[in-house]
Amino acid sequence: MPQSEVEILVLYYSRGGATARMARHVARGVESVAGCTARLRTVPPVSATCEAVAPEIPEEGPPYASMEDLQACHGLALGSPTRFGNMAAPLKHLLDRTGDLWFSGAMTGKPAAVFTSTATQHGGQESTLLSMLLPLLHHGMLILGLPYSEPALTQTTTGGTPYGASHVAGPRGENPLSEHERELCQALGRRLAQTAQGLQGMEAGR
Repeated sequence: MPQSEVEILVLYYSRGGATARMARHVARGVESVAGCTARLRTVPPVSATCEAVAPEIPEEGPPYASMEDLQACHGLALGSPTRFGNMAAPLKHLLDRTGDLWFSGAMTGKPAAVFTSTATQHGGQESTLLSMLLPLLHHGMLILGLPYSEPALTQTTTGGTPYGASHVAGPRGENPLSEHERELCQALGRRLAQTAQGLQGMEAGR
């Protein structure tokens, strides 16, 4: 029986564009694996004005994520800029609404990985990545990081952690992704896709 296409949801929030650029490289890594596709999705900002309502479709970039996107995917890459050592509120707001998915076990057993960007070298990258993993663990997802068998992880002088891909964007977001940062984003997407594909193969062989 032929194996069905594996779809990885690359879900992120980006304010200045750095995390969006990372997301595209993660997606490129996913799609470097034959039989795997990446679905790019984002989330609307959280408004300080309670009455403000974001349009259903953003003016530019990928569509906003839905609960159906999360339920249908075979794996999840979650990305956020750092906000005081934690994920950004818009992404947390989406995750806070996934109670029904948690109750049904819809995400249980799916592989997941995380990525982040910061303005400064020591701006809370690792704590942000770890904070993003917590709700995924509650959902019963299988957490993937970046192994040190990836040469760029020991060679990088900018971003890159074993907990997930990262990027040092600069105080005004002026830094492009370094070569090593790009390599690690793509390695994360590739590892996620390969793992999801392997799990699908195991399910099909049962």
